[in-house]
Amino acid sequence: MKAIIWTKYGSPDVLKLREIEKPIPKDNEILVKVHTATATTGDCELRSLKLPFYYTFLFRMYAGFRKPKRHLILGQDVAGSIEAIGENVKLFKEGDQIFGNTGFNGAYAEYICLPEDAILAIKPANVSFEEAATVPLGGLNALYFLRKVNIQSGQKVLINGASGSIGTFAVQLAKYFGANVTGIASTGKLDMVQSIGADHVIDYTSEDFTKSGEKYDVIFDVVRKSSFSGCIRSLKKKGIYLQTNHGLLRGVRGRWNSIVRQKKVISGIITESTEDLIYLIELIEAREIKPVIDKSFPLEQTAEAHRYVEAGKKKGNVVINVH
Repeated sequence: MKAIIWTKYGSPDVLKLREIEKPIPKDNEILVKVHTATATTGDCELRSLKLPFYYTFLFRMYAGFRKPKRHLILGQDVAGSIEAIGENVKLFKEGDQIFGNTGFNGAYAEYICLPEDAILAIKPANVSFEEAATVPLGGLNALYFLRKVNIQSGQKVLINGASGSIGTFAVQLAKYFGANVTGIASTGKLDMVQSIGADHVIDYTSEDFTKSGEKYDVIFDVVRKSSFSGCIRSLKKKGIYLQTNHGLLRGVRGRWNSIVRQKKVISGIITESTEDLIYLIELIEAREIKPVIDKSFPLEQTAEAHRYVEAGKKKGNVVINVH
């Protein structure tokens, strides 16, 4: 089968198309014919190891210190159809159309084996493979953090990084929960952010929201490009600051602020569940929220997809069509 092999840590050029052996499912596994994967900022960070130091160390322990292990394949989001099942599999059957999270990697290939208890769900008929593939990483991250704050109707929520994979879901979910939403993005992406429900948009290239004097009940910082102290200042009394994939210093400052101020900081690694995946796909099926897809690339152009993502051009999600 064809797969994009990850030969070493570095630029998109380290992604190479190769023919490798098609996997065989174990007794508790399903064999998925991959239709669609995604190219996310997270995939690019893993490929290049441009991560906070302690995440880098942990990932090297998993993937290999000097270079990725042989036949290690990137791709965290997957949507496809089940071609075969192991003899102990009970939750799925051959022919089922599914989507979900592969864990760290594996979707940049024509086939992948996954345990039946992975974060997987059945794809509804009125949701495309491309749409379904965008949900696991962006949707689950957005839902996990926003549920931490129990948004009340009318609260002011700011999404910093509103145009990305997580941000586009966060804008729509915050709006669905009843918030008044402000989205931060660059000039060419403001119309898109407004089109998915943001009540207000701010162009970060010309305005620093932390210096405007405006106060928010919740700030969800997806991109970590604004100053920590500025975000804390921009919160109302008892406001909440959410930050994803934070560095060690921000983590320490977050705990300290939560202790000494009446402003809570929430960060950390998300806990994923199949129930949350089903919750999100039901919202999409009902057209309460919608995945934002910018561009699609064939498997052979996965390196180009990564370049596009790293250039900061994408609006929402970039998908990779495999079959």
